[in-house]
Formats: sequence, structure tokens, C-alpha cells
Amino acid sequence: MEIQIKGFLETSLLDWPGKLTAVLFLPGCNFRCPYCHNHSLVIHPERFETIPLEYILMRLKGLKGWIDGVCVTGGEPTLTPQLPLLLEEIKNEGWAIKLDTNGTFPDRIKELIERNLVDCVAMDIKAPLDSIAYSRCAGVSVDIPVIRKSISVLGNGGVDYSFRMTVVPSLLTEEQVYEAALQLVGMRGLLLQDFNPSDPLGPGLRGIEPFGEMRLQRMQERVDAIVGQRGDSYSQPTTRGRGYPLQRMNSSIGRRL
Repeated sequence: MEIQIKGFLETSLLDWPGKLTAVLFLPGCNFRCPYCHNHSLVIHPERFETIPLEYILMRLKGLKGWIDGVCVTGGEPTLTPQLPLLLEEIKNEGWAIKLDTNGTFPDRIKELIERNLVDCVAMDIKAPLDSIAYSRCAGVSVDIPVIRKSISVLGNGGVDYSFRMTVVPSLLTEEQVYEAALQLVGMRGLLLQDFNPSDPLGPGLRGIEPFGEMRLQRMQERVDAIVGQRGDSYSQPTTRGRGYPLQRMNSSIGRRL
């Protein structure tokens, strides 16, 4: 099966709360979030060597009994046409799978859930569900009803899920964060993540100071109270997750070409 896998991290404690996982990175994204740290993977995936699936499956076999599952991230994984086949190959090896997504393809997410190809889905919430704020944070025009549909799919899909939001002071106010939380009342929480200004896609963000640990923790506590459930865990400023700079990883990773 020909599939473009551009990164492979053998062990991570940061991608699936409470689990030690391997991580696969798929290229391309339909968003251009100004705070994105994987922008080289999004805009220039050809600069990274493609890692054969056979090699990854072989390495995963050696991790049996050590890691708990596999996280598939990007980029935006649901853009990859062969994603169901990839997940099926991983599932056939007995692995639990977590999928990261921006929620722009709800029907594809629903299909993966119905086919039991994912065990957990983490969806990024970029902003309150209005087109101006959401499009500003996503860097492109966003169809809000599509995002709402993905939220509904996860809420009704019988699969573990989580929502997370990267908060950037110049893009979101505190009140907008709480507005987004109100729109998720009854869901399984909203995890806030501070952004890292070291190498974002938008050069204008490099001088922006993040909210900071204490303020973000206070915001998280209020978000938890609004939603009615606690986010997975409080996240300090980090380059991991969907904003990790791919070229800085030291494990089995596609080399830059």
C-alpha cells in the first residue's frame, strides 16, 4: 500500500493522556493556523522522506508489551485517501488507535468510528463557533456547520474523544475561550494548550508572549466549570501535539530531503 507517512515517533507520553504511544505523521492540511509548528509538513511535505509502512509495522512489533497504542496525526490525517486502509493495517496488528483531526470531514470521521478503526479521536477547536473568529485562527475560511457536525459525531459516536484548543493572545481573548466552552457544554471537556512562539507559521506571532502557566491554569479551571467536565490534563506551553516541529524529533523520523 502506497501511503505518504512522513514521520514516526516510537514513544510519546504526550499524545494520548495516560498512555505511552507511537506517533505517525501524515502530510498536508487544509488549514493554515498561524501558530502551527508543523508548517513544513503541511506546506512542503516533499522535503521529508517517506517512511515505508512495512518498516513502521516491523518496529511496532518490537514495541509490543511496551507501548499502549498508536496516534495518527499530521497535518490533517483525514485528507489522506488511504487513511482507512492504514488504520486497518495497524488495527490488524492489535493496536489501539487515536486519531487527531481538525474536524473538517465529519463523514470520514463517522465512517472510521463505525468501522471500529479508531479508539479515540482528539479534535482541535480553533475558536468559538463563528466564522470570523474560527477563520482567523485557522488561517482559511471555515464552514462552521461542518465543525458542528464533527462535534456532534464525536458526542454521539460511541468512541472516546477529547477537544482541545491552542490559545494565542493575539488571536483569542479569554472571553472567546469561555464562549467556546459554552458551546461544548455536556461534552467531555475542553483542554487548553498555550502556544509556543518559537517557530510558528505566522511570523507575526514570534514576538507574542503566551498567556503563561498561571493564567492558563486559571482559564482551564473556568473552562472545566463551564463545560461541566475536566479537560484531559492541564497543558503548559509546549511544542508537542499538533504543533510539534517535526524536524526536531530524534526518533525514527522521515529525514528532511
